[in-house]
Amino acid sequence: MDTLTRLLSATALSFVCASAAHAESLRCNGESSSPGDSKLSVLRKCGEPMFKDTYCKPVEVVVPTVPYPVVPYPNTPYPVVVPGRAAACEQVDAWLYDRGAGNLYATVRFQRGVVESIVYEGRPR
Repeated sequence: MDTLTRLLSATALSFVCASAAHAESLRCNGESSSPGDSKLSVLRKCGEPMFKDTYCKPVEVVVPTVPYPVVPYPNTPYPVVVPGRAAACEQVDAWLYDRGAGNLYATVRFQRGVVESIVYEGRPR
């Protein structure tokens, strides 16, 4: 390899290593939590997290196209349905675990009540 290729490869590798590390599992008290586990299972294995957050992750919903807007009868609680795109969101819970001295923080993200991802981030303390 020439020098430029080596330099670019080394730079790309350093960016990959510097970003957050995605994990397959989180080890707590001798047990392992992984994607697909329920919130109850993670609480039982790892205990209460240091911090909990809930946010709304945008989800795009495509409404079927009709030749005209569908308008409900007057004085009904139903909204007007306009063909095209509608904005919606899905609740995501993020739990932050402090794994102790010399370890990165672990963020466990839940969607629909199960672990969707586990990410190690931050600096070891």
